[in-house]
Amino acid sequence: MNRIEKAIDKLCPHGVEYAKLNRVCQIYDGTHSTPNYTDYGVKFVSVENINDLYSANKYISEEDYRKFKIKPQKGDVFMTRIGSIGACAVVDREEPLAYYVSLALLKPNKNVLNGKFLKYAIESLHGRKELRKKTLINAVPIKINKEEIGKITIPLPPLPIQNKIVHFLDSFSAVTTEHIAKLSEELSARSRQYEYYKNKLLSFNNIVEWTTLGEVGKICMCKRIMKAETSPKGDVPFYKIGTFGKKADAYISWETFEKYKKTYSYPKKGDILISAAGTIGRTVVFDGKPAYFQDSNIVWVDNDESKVLNSFLQYYYQTFPWKISTGGTIARLYNENISKTKVPVLPQKQQKRLVDTLNNFETVCSELNISLPAEIDARQKQYEYYRDLLLTFAETGNTILTDRQTDRQTDRQTDRQ
Repeated sequence: MNRIEKAIDKLCPHGVEYAKLNRVCQIYDGTHSTPNYTDYGVKFVSVENINDLYSANKYISEEDYRKFKIKPQKGDVFMTRIGSIGACAVVDREEPLAYYVSLALLKPNKNVLNGKFLKYAIESLHGRKELRKKTLINAVPIKINKEEIGKITIPLPPLPIQNKIVHFLDSFSAVTTEHIAKLSEELSARSRQYEYYKNKLLSFNNIVEWTTLGEVGKICMCKRIMKAETSPKGDVPFYKIGTFGKKADAYISWETFEKYKKTYSYPKKGDILISAAGTIGRTVVFDGKPAYFQDSNIVWVDNDESKVLNSFLQYYYQTFPWKISTGGTIARLYNENISKTKVPVLPQKQQKRLVDTLNNFETVCSELNISLPAEIDARQKQYEYYRDLLLTFAETGNTILTDRQTDRQTDRQTDRQ
């Protein structure tokens, strides 16, 4: 950073000129017509793969590609014109690429503008502000045409400054990517380790005593709730199989809840709720807060914890291959299947020890799951901070480069080379 700051002070002590994009690069649209895709040929890129141009899995024939009047070359920049407007990608290899109208192709004047610097400038705070001026109508972002793209301004420091800024941001981005990859691998390794030990700890041989869930406790479910008894808003959330473990989208009245809770089966705090349809076998620990659950699709074992702990059952359910009935139109887990499921009978101390061990593993994985997105977000903000800092220049006389000024800038850059 210090070297860049010194170079800026030396080469542009009075600030830099700001140029309109149509003065420092040529701007083109992609094809407007829906292409005839093929199984191989020339990769066809669009907004979908702006973050990795060469990962495109759509192709057009070389014959169709020859119809493109303007073809991307190394150093050119693609910019999204719809969706997340202003996301950019630099063409960094001599590989043919066809492109759709959702992208604009910017061909920078290489005598005055580094393609990667152009990408960083458009994505910087100044570039985003410029884009918002051109794309927001009644606070709603719309697509941007090439004429409006051409009116966007970017700072135009001398090429040596541009190159230094690009080198710094490229290096910073590479280090960040490597760091995040290591964190991701750590999370993956911990998760694999957790699954391995969970399966190993919960694998029992015939030496232990076995019983069935039906002997441990009764299979229970809530009273059937009719659609007319629910509403989009209300007092008590009603969880259906589609919202089980998520946010409820239906509610019942407090009166109905109190009546059914008192008269029919209702889970105790800590009971393990099981999905008997949809994603069969998924579990949720009931937290005791007022809620009601769809009958037959969400069930629980009203178990005797002197025999089997709920916390032990929660882990055991995760490893057990439930016997699912598929004879009907919809696969489901019936109460009979659940009641016949065998579980090991272990001393409570052993159950608690297993649960504590698995809880510790789960805590480590959960902390990594939380810290990784936070670390990625922090690194991204750090990168954006330095990018915006490096691309914020004092503007020489508040001028915008005209054609003639751009020509003079080109001549000066050429002389330096």
